[in-house]
Amino acid sequence: MREAPWLTVLGLGEDGLDGLPPASRQVLERAEIIMGPPRHLSLVPETGAQRVEWPVPFADGLPILTKFRGRPTVVLASGDPFWFGAGSVIARNFEAGEWASLPGQSTFSLAAARLGWPLESTLTFGLHAAPLTRLRPHLSPGLRAILLLRNGAAVAELATYLTETGFADSALHVMEALGGPRERARTVSLTEALLGSFDHPVCVGLEVAGEGRAFPKASGKPDEIFETDGQITKRPVRALTLSALAPQRDEHLWDIGGGTGSISIEWLMCDPTLTATTIEPRADRAERIRRNADALGQDRLNVVHGTAPDALTGLTPPDVVFIGGGLSANLLAWLRDALPEGTRLVANAVTLESEALLAQWHEQLGGELLRIELAQSAALGPRRGWKSAYPVVQWSVTL
Repeated sequence: MREAPWLTVLGLGEDGLDGLPPASRQVLERAEIIMGPPRHLSLVPETGAQRVEWPVPFADGLPILTKFRGRPTVVLASGDPFWFGAGSVIARNFEAGEWASLPGQSTFSLAAARLGWPLESTLTFGLHAAPLTRLRPHLSPGLRAILLLRNGAAVAELATYLTETGFADSALHVMEALGGPRERARTVSLTEALLGSFDHPVCVGLEVAGEGRAFPKASGKPDEIFETDGQITKRPVRALTLSALAPQRDEHLWDIGGGTGSISIEWLMCDPTLTATTIEPRADRAERIRRNADALGQDRLNVVHGTAPDALTGLTPPDVVFIGGGLSANLLAWLRDALPEGTRLVANAVTLESEALLAQWHEQLGGELLRIELAQSAALGPRRGWKSAYPVVQWSVTL
């Protein structure tokens, strides 16, 4: 007979014990150890169990929890522990048979019920431990989103951020201590949010309005959203490159010769499960990539200052590699020999020498060789004519 899990992750609301179903109450009564943040512990009456405060940062609590292995232990979490909660972290660090979860009502469900918003068409964000810039790719007039915020002061920070990005007409539905005796809900303008005072825990229903720039959903974001010194894969070529890279869920990209970081940043924008590492030999450009990634809500981009292939050793292995700079026979040989079969590679070349190199490797390894020639209309005396950009040769291959 399978042994019952020693650890239970229990979802708790602001109404404490009153909001728990019988099964959750029974687990609490049997627990030898109850562990959780101070606010959660204060919502549960004494049961005789040992009480342990979960430390900050969160990761510091995992070794403490491990010491209780084998003893009936409850970890208290807010609402649904697997919706921007502690559940997923615990599940990654303990075997499946060691733990069970008893979720409560999520803050998102409570907020949607108060606002009358359909959850299936409302974006949800856990921003209690993430930057507000995570919102940037999604900001668009008419957007509705429910945000979990770090504390009451973060409401004013949100108002400032929306004003700076051009969405100053947005409305904030600020909800404090949802589901408990201290519950309070107010709809405020950004100005009122800057002047107001709000208590933790807090979430916000956001209705976006204003003249701010909304980003297109298709690949090939406008060049103007990136800070650049001119070293950037321009929008049409970037769109074709993203198509060739063909991102799929959970894949990791190496962006070699990052320049502005536009390729890896757009890669990350395609799906929240994607990850990327960009390698850039110039320190000033590596810093610029970091700024672009942070400003555009892609703070999970790993930026490496170094030169490939030397800087590639020890990095998280890629599923896909893009070479936008630093192309050489030595680099291609290293990638061929070091990367596992099935890794996809896309390389762009502009110079005659790099074109010739790609042609040689295409002959050896196959794949697809594409020549991209673009021209834009420009003034030609009193009239207009076509001004051609340097052609780009793109090689795509599966190693």
